[in-house]
Amino acid sequence: MSTHANDAGSRVESSVDDGVLTLTLNSPSDGNALNVAMTEALSDALEQINEQRDVHCVLLRSSSPHFCTGGNVKDMQRGSDLMSGSVEDVRDRLHRSLHRITRALSGLDVPSVCAVNGAAVGAGCDLALMCDIRVASTKAVFAESFLRLGLVSGIGGSWFLARIVGYAKALELTLTSEFIDAEAALGLGIVSKVVPEDALDIDARSLAKRIAQNPPTALRMAKRLVREAADASLATTLEMAASMQAILLCGREHKEAVGRFLEQQAAKKRTHM
Repeated sequence: MSTHANDAGSRVESSVDDGVLTLTLNSPSDGNALNVAMTEALSDALEQINEQRDVHCVLLRSSSPHFCTGGNVKDMQRGSDLMSGSVEDVRDRLHRSLHRITRALSGLDVPSVCAVNGAAVGAGCDLALMCDIRVASTKAVFAESFLRLGLVSGIGGSWFLARIVGYAKALELTLTSEFIDAEAALGLGIVSKVVPEDALDIDARSLAKRIAQNPPTALRMAKRLVREAADASLATTLEMAASMQAILLCGREHKEAVGRFLEQQAAKKRTHM
């Protein structure tokens, strides 16, 4: 197991174990707010993952009572940090900072699991939505709360939310800025599972490890196929599926997996004789 604490005051800690890269948001004093320091630390960590061939799944979690409370309202009031300068300055800074997270997380070759405890609101909610799978504790709350502050989602959350819950529900959550609890999020498909707070890390890590145990090339292709299929025609999806399957069927990874499967079947038969 390897461990690395990102610079920028260890706001993002990382470790790799059994093919799972765990990224931990670690700024409890401000609710893991997405300020410049946190944004740079998280972006730096995410942008390296596709080059790490020993990583087969990413687990995003937090060390504090909250997952991520989004933008820092005091910074907004002061017009500091990400919000400093002219309209053009702020727009360019969003492209160069917050959007790095969006591009890197949505562009991961490997699957991502998000463990959500406490508040995931505003840009913090969007951050969770960018992951492929979300597991929540009973203490989790979600909100697209931007309109409460006279804002819209500036990090791309609207794109992810609409694809998860559908247009009408995404619009309702956006226009009401409603806070929803973990059970409501489960009903909407925002999270896949709700567990007690003390079981969140164990459950999310177990899920990530099960995913990471799959043959790595097929795992990456499977994720890409599902993601591309969401916006592609059936004909395009079939063409992509045939190409991927042909590559895999002719590859060493598939043959080794078949060998393991047959060995396991034979072992089961021997135990029942």
